[in-house]
Amino acid sequence: MIMKIAVQLKLCASPEQVAKLKETLEVANAACDYISELAWERKVFRQFPLHRLAYKVTREKFTLAAQMVVRAIAKVSNGYKLDKDTRRTFKTHGAIAYDDRILSWKLDQSEVSIWTTQGRVRVNFVCGPRQRELLSGERGETDLCLVRGTFYLFVACEVETPEPIDVNGVLGVDLGIVNLAADSDGELYSGEQVEKSRQHYAHIRQTCQSKDTKSATRKLKRLSGRQARFQKNTNHVISKRVVQKAQDTARTIALEDLSGITRRTTARVQRKQRAKHVNWSFYQLRQFITYKAQLAGIGVILVDPAFTSQTCPICGCVDKRNRPSQGKFLCVQCSFSGCADTVGAVNIASRAAVSQPIVSALFGPGTSPSPLGLGN
Repeated sequence: MIMKIAVQLKLCASPEQVAKLKETLEVANAACDYISELAWERKVFRQFPLHRLAYKVTREKFTLAAQMVVRAIAKVSNGYKLDKDTRRTFKTHGAIAYDDRILSWKLDQSEVSIWTTQGRVRVNFVCGPRQRELLSGERGETDLCLVRGTFYLFVACEVETPEPIDVNGVLGVDLGIVNLAADSDGELYSGEQVEKSRQHYAHIRQTCQSKDTKSATRKLKRLSGRQARFQKNTNHVISKRVVQKAQDTARTIALEDLSGITRRTTARVQRKQRAKHVNWSFYQLRQFITYKAQLAGIGVILVDPAFTSQTCPICGCVDKRNRPSQGKFLCVQCSFSGCADTVGAVNIASRAAVSQPIVSALFGPGTSPSPLGLGN
């Protein structure tokens, strides 16, 4: 089975090259706006009909190569896939896509040749050994992005995943806020440092915004994204530990299906707790666990999260009184007690053991869930 991984490369562009790349972004996105306007007026949104409508006039109006116009049409068409209720507009320095016709590689020289409105430019790039290894394989589309004044390439690299390993059980993982994750073995992955980081940067933002000076604005710009990057790194660390444990013990991973939980939640959240709930990045953590598990040949099962934190794993009693506090579980029927997050993870693992049909969908078409041997 093939999966795609995005590889990030930093371009070491000279000031002259930066100017050329910026101009290319500006012209390409202006072309996207023009194509979007045509699509909106004619109500033509699918890529090939839109190509017939916009290709020739866009080539005549903008100084873009033929393939760059093709990529611009594809970008506009993709923008309308979500809905067709609003005309799409594109940022001046928004990312643009390249393919092998307008971008080529010289890996031995750490150099990439990129088409610009002023001709091809050869730019050096820097990356780690893992990224270089991925680049040596099959490569797909490449996005040129301008991030805080620095150009990056995001390359879609194809990686062949191993066959699913034979497993002997399920490792349940409960996702939360106080503990970002808890597994059915009793290990907790605390969210304390993430919460401290959130409070720290929220205080700095509040202080700078109240001052409303130029220096405060510069500081806000300098600190932009730090808390999100810290949280992303924390999720990478947790997901790696979870997948490594599942691989070492030959178990599949079971997660709660929390899709749309923010829309389904009806209980009112206290004002002081709102920021913490909004900051909950469970979907990112789930994505990291899923793709790392796939690379390791580990299956991932999604189960219904309903009442997993209120169900006693010993007697099966379901009662909201089983949760006397956020972190404690105490069964009102059999008096079993324990960490509430661990109990939730155990219940998730139990539900996954009878949910084998889901596995084939998560591994993709053409694979069989039979090697998993759940419940044996």
